Order: sequence, then structure tokens, then C-alpha cells
Amino acid sequence: MDLCSLIERNAAFAPDKPATIFEGEILSYAAFSARIEQTARALKAEFGVSRGDRVAILSLNRPDYLVLLYACARLGAMLVPLNWRLAVAEQLFILSDASVKVLVLEQAFAEIIPALEKSLPDTSVVGFDFAPARGSAFDALLARACGDGRNPHTDLTCPLLIVYTSGTTGRPKGAVLRQETLLWNGVMSQHMHALTSNDHVLTVLPFFHVGGLNIQTTPALHHGATVTILSRFTPDAALAAIANGRPTLTVLVPATLQAVTDHPDWLSTDLSSLKAISTGSTIVPPHLIDRFVARGVPVLQVYGSTETCPVAVYTRLGGDLLRVGSTGLPGLCCEAAVIDESGAELPPDTPGEIAVRGPNVFYEYWGNEEATREALHDGWYRTGDIGRRDADGYFWVHDRKKNLIISGGENIYPAEVERVLLEHPDVVECGVIGRPDVRWDEVPVAYVIRRAGCSVEAEDLKAHVMTHLARFKVPRDIVFVDDLPRTALGKVQHFMLRQLYEPAPSEGDAP
Repeated sequence: MDLCSLIERNAAFAPDKPATIFEGEILSYAAFSARIEQTARALKAEFGVSRGDRVAILSLNRPDYLVLLYACARLGAMLVPLNWRLAVAEQLFILSDASVKVLVLEQAFAEIIPALEKSLPDTSVVGFDFAPARGSAFDALLARACGDGRNPHTDLTCPLLIVYTSGTTGRPKGAVLRQETLLWNGVMSQHMHALTSNDHVLTVLPFFHVGGLNIQTTPALHHGATVTILSRFTPDAALAAIANGRPTLTVLVPATLQAVTDHPDWLSTDLSSLKAISTGSTIVPPHLIDRFVARGVPVLQVYGSTETCPVAVYTRLGGDLLRVGSTGLPGLCCEAAVIDESGAELPPDTPGEIAVRGPNVFYEYWGNEEATREALHDGWYRTGDIGRRDADGYFWVHDRKKNLIISGGENIYPAEVERVLLEHPDVVECGVIGRPDVRWDEVPVAYVIRRAGCSVEAEDLKAHVMTHLARFKVPRDIVFVDDLPRTALGKVQHFMLRQLYEPAPSEGDAP
């Protein structure tokens, strides 16, 4: 049995049931299962995709994103979702690091192809909505597919996803999630949301994040529910989909909660179909939760990370939602603890590092044994997040991973931005921190020591960063300083930077 078997069983039980709805088109479970099978055949016959091979996808949300995921499960291959907001250089690093065999992409992101042909000429290219000059169109590929579409020794223990997360050392790391990890994650999502085949999930978050893919989307498909997919989030489209599609569940991060509730149509939109919404990704401002609760919609909180698939700690529909700020209890199928530096569990109401253990935890960082050893200890994943739990076992998250900036739901590690800034010949040293922002929660700000005698300006450095990193990672402001706060060993102290240069929250432009 593999994860694709769940789709096949749902297709057998309810072949005509809608699996996905996208731009008005309905794909039944029977058609969804058949397309997965045909895609697996095509990948195997055309490109020789075998057990353990990597297939990458660069696309906005679409049903074929999910088709590729389950086709990889059927073959024992791994899907590598690419964040379409990243710069081409960042995407090329991931493709190279994962040694991707096939890249499937939509035409909007075809700008990567010339660089791909130059640096990774052995990677095959498939276009969703076009035929690349040196590649195939997806539907044409499926039309000529043949064979059995399966590989030997494929089961739930096979790795399925490599999801890259920004690294504290300045390079992203690929968290490897097995098929069984998604299975157990789905069990906990079912428990969290009281999910049944009668539910209708609206997915507005990107599939390249485990939140968009795995908090509700894949669990819904595993339980035979229906998923309406938006290609990307806009508040207009989300509110229209709620009013017209009548979903029962959706996931919104704080930035999208803010955008939806600030929209002119917020108060006039009928929310009565929603039995709950889920939120997480960062510490959630209570006033955003209150806006939904005031309209009769319960708000569930989920805590986790890429490395936990992400469901780990959550509040449950029908459970205790009155503990203000709490992210809930450890999930049905995993453990969570608050520990000290030695790994010993701390008593209730004592702050410490949150650790998670269970079948939902990632297997390894792809090709990075050192980082894997640092993160996993006797099966426990040390998150780096600081929190506490009360005597009843409920968790509160006090602070996110050290130095991590979360801007509009996107993770930004200062080390990554600092690495690029330091590549500029006129930058001697720098430190990047997050500044509170009314719209995006946080935006990156850089403090830079210039090389003596040079006159490089902030806009020059922003342009330099823009050529290497995604736009949302470009510092909103660059402040030139003579010195930076340091440890006794000379390391920049980011927490001191935050204390020394604490500005008022800004109303920023889009990151």
C-alpha cells in the first residue's frame, strides 16, 4: 500500500464524488485517480522515474499539482515543490541540491528554463500549459503514456516530499517527509477538524508550503472530501469562493486573515457554511481571531513547521477554545514537550524549547547529516521555538525560531539575506532583523557597516539583494551604522539589534 491507495479507494467507494474544483471545473475521484495513474505511467515510461528519483514542480496551485504528488507516491518517487516567489538563483540551487530528474512548470515561470539548460542540462522539462522548446507538454505526455505506472518495493515508508525551508546558515535545507508522515498528519487533521467525506475544503494558501498542502488539503482527499482550489490568494477571490462555493473549512495565516477582514465585502459575505477556520504559521494576534468569532465562526489554531508536516499541536473543533493565546494540545498521534538545553522536560508554566516526536516528524534533511543530527535527538525534533505548557498540557508559543522573520506567511532567515549582502564588495558586516509591520506582521531591515571610503547607497544594496533573492526577502530599509552589537567572540547579537533599533510598526508595501 502507498499513499495513492487512499485516492484509489475513495474512487472505488464514490467514483462520481467531486475530488477537486478549480476555476469551475470539477474533477471526480474516478477521474482524479485515473489522471494520477496516467501521470505515473508517463513519468516512468518517458523519463524513467524510479523509486527515490526527484520530480520538481514550479506552479501556482492547480489540481495537477496534487496529481503529481500522488503519482510520485505511486512510483516511490519524491516531489520537490518550488516556491514561485523565489529568485531563479534560489530555485536553481534547490533543483541542483535535490538532483531533480524532471521539472514540471507552468509558462508563467518559464524564465528559469535558459538558466536550467545551462547549469542542469540533464534535467527534463515538462510544461503544464505549453510545450517547452526542449521538452514536452503535460497533456501530450499523458496521451502517449503506457506501462504499469508502478515501481517495485513502493510503500508508505518511501520518502515522498522534499520541502525546502530557509536555512540558518544561509542556504535552504530540504526536509524529507515520508508517505506515512502525510498519512499520520491526515489522521491528526481529521481529529482537529472533525473532518469527514461530507466536508468541503477551500484551499487558498500555496501548495509549495506544507500548510497549504497538508493542514487540510491532502487530509481532505484522504477522507474522501471535496477541495476547492484557488490558484493563489486574493481577498476578493477568497471571499467570493466562501460565498458561492459554501466550503466548510479553510486555512488562513495572519496576513490573509487581516486582508480578508479588512476587505470592503467582509461584513456582507455569508460565512454561514464555515464550521471553522484554522490558522497558524506565526503568533496570531487575538483581534484577528475575534473578528471571525464575532461572526460566529470558530477559529482553530495549529502549531508546527515544515519538519512536522506541519500538524503537531492544535486546538480542536468542539474542544476548549477559551484559553486565550493557546495553540492547543499535542496532536492525537504525536508527543510534544517543553525542554531545557540538556533535553530534560520542564515543569508546567516554565518557558523552554518546544520539541516534537511522532510519525509526523520529518526523516532527514536531504544530503545534510550534520543539520539532521542537530535537529533530531532520539526521535525528538527540537524546533528552536520557545514556549510553555500549563498543568493541563496546553501550549503557548512565546517566540519563534531564533532570528526567524515571518513576513506575510513567508519564512526569512537573516543569515540568508546577510550572506547575499556580504557578497557586495562595499559591505564589511551586517545584521538583519525583523521589524513589526501592520500589514505583513514583519519586514526585514538590514544594519550595514560600509567599507571605509565607499559611498554605496541603500538602493544599490537593495538592487544587489534583488538579483539573488526573492522580493519579499529584500530589506525594507537599510540603515548604515558604524558598529554592531556583538558577543565576546565577535558574533552579531540580533536580539540586541532589536532592542537598540526598535522602531514603531510600519504600514509597509507588499514584500
